[in-house]
Amino acid sequence: QVQLVESGGGLVQPGGSLRLSCAASGSIASISAMGWSRQAPGKQRELVASILRSNGSTIYEASVKGRFTISRDNAKNTVYLQMNSLKPEDTAVYYCNAGSTWRRILDYWGQGTQVTVSS
Repeated sequence: QVQLVESGGGLVQPGGSLRLSCAASGSIASISAMGWSRQAPGKQRELVASILRSNGSTIYEASVKGRFTISRDNAKNTVYLQMNSLKPEDTAVYYCNAGSTWRRILDYWGQGTQVTVSS
């Protein structure tokens, strides 16, 4: 089993920045891919960014490309999501995810952290 704990959410004005962190514990050796998904009220959940722990390869959803950056610190078993130029439509609960492969990245979930972009 893998446990994921997010931190760093909050309220920010449009155009502002936030950095989310996700600390993983448990069977870390079984995890190859980590990422961040989000879900806004009335909208489908979407995977916005993901990263391979081995080589740092990344994939981004189109709406966040160029604004969000995912990174990892394997020594700390932590993955980060730097969010810049935030927009009101980025408002959502953000979840950390992990899995043994890209395709299984939604196998594990954190508890979620609220990000609200509003003036």
